[in-house]
Amino acid sequence: MNTRHGWTTTPITPALLRGALELELTERGALPHRLPAHARAQIPDGQLAMAQSQPSGVRLVLRTRATAVELDVVATKRVYVGAPPRPDGVYELLVDGRPAGRARAADGDTLTIDMAAGTAEARPGPVETLRFTGLPEGEKDVEIWLPHDEATRLVSLRTDAPVHPARPTGRPVWLHHGSSISQGSNATAPTGTWPALAAALGGAELINLGFGGGALLDPFTARALRDTPADLISVKIGINLVNSDLMRLRAFGPAVHGFLDTIREGHPTAPLLVVSPVLCPIHENTPGPSAPDHSALSEGRLRFTATGDPAETAAGKLTLTVIRDELARIVEQRATTDPHLHHLDGLALYNEADHAELPLPDALHPDPATHRRIAERFARLAFGPGGPFGTKAP
Repeated sequence: MNTRHGWTTTPITPALLRGALELELTERGALPHRLPAHARAQIPDGQLAMAQSQPSGVRLVLRTRATAVELDVVATKRVYVGAPPRPDGVYELLVDGRPAGRARAADGDTLTIDMAAGTAEARPGPVETLRFTGLPEGEKDVEIWLPHDEATRLVSLRTDAPVHPARPTGRPVWLHHGSSISQGSNATAPTGTWPALAAALGGAELINLGFGGGALLDPFTARALRDTPADLISVKIGINLVNSDLMRLRAFGPAVHGFLDTIREGHPTAPLLVVSPVLCPIHENTPGPSAPDHSALSEGRLRFTATGDPAETAAGKLTLTVIRDELARIVEQRATTDPHLHHLDGLALYNEADHAELPLPDALHPDPATHRRIAERFARLAFGPGGPFGTKAP
């Protein structure tokens, strides 16, 4: 549809999106989801509902001659009571795979979360217009990566030349599931999360089902993985089960088996990589739950602490050390009849030596440099020669 002279408005449809499992049409714009509606109907908590609506790895992908792009959005700003203000989410524009611009929405809906009280209050806000100008002349692929940690309703897309869906890349589709680390916590841009970096290094098309606080072996997540077309699959399991204190060892093993069984129903022979937790010193040998460190909050810093008792591991409470051992055992057992199942020790991605150099700023999540280190190691170990995903150079 033509708008003001020389500009075209293009409807935002699933054909223009990659990395989302569903696009919900609302009165205030199109909202990408990383879990389908039938899974969302079974989510028991607001944290996972929020995380799956934050479009980590989701990008608009266009084929166009446009040199200017405008995108109207309604972003959801999170405010945590007592915690430092969060930075605005970043929208990154790439041209033929190369960075070509960044933008932020300064205002939008506001969600105020009181972690101590367990409450959340929403307030509607305005539409913001993001502008990207000075793009190269000629036909090109344009990607707009949406913020990895800020839900975004897509209201309108305008360009100074017609837009078409981008052509298939021919790259393998990599479907990944994990925790807030996989979603990108503490990364400063959507292409700077470790899965986005690893996908670029490995030459793969990413679908990121990393959910902050939500890697909990939920059956509806397993079914979403089962039903999503993919060539390569990885699941990173552990930290959320510990820091939520969700289950004991007796339940953990069968839950992992059931989760993998469900994935295999839809992907019987795809390479499936089980990744154990990276180092997190507060939970290596201390069970959860984890909680905000109130002394740090009083100083304007966000930091977490483990509140469990190490002695309770004898009664089946989970720690990261326990989970690593159990995942290695489960994969070894299953691999006797599943030659396409593989295991990667998370300590190969981030370990004690790395922590001495690059400590976790809030005791749970890596900083941008650590995201890159994890990505480079994952790309080498998973996508490199001899890795379960083979050599997939861009």
